Amino acid sequence: MNATLHILPDGTVHGFYTEVINLTALGTLRVERASTIEFDNPAQVWRVFDRRGRCLHSSISREDCLRWEAMHLNIEKGTRKKIKT
Repeated sequence: MNATLHILPDGTVHGFYTEVINLTALGTLRVERASTIEFDNPAQVWRVFDRRGRCLHSSISREDCLRWEAMHLNIEKGTRKKIKT
């Protein structure tokens, strides 16, 4: 998995959390979930929701939702987890 980190002028680093690199080496972490993945019982599908509760993606496969989350939220500005250094 590729990880993209964005370093802001104030030293804040934004990116999708991964254990590919040791992010604690950058400083104290502040991690916020950009989305949640929940099973929709009536529809019998897994759904990815943003923090506002909007459904971003659906699939019968939870693994598909996890892959979608990693692929899309890693690149979408404003939905990244934050790492404060």
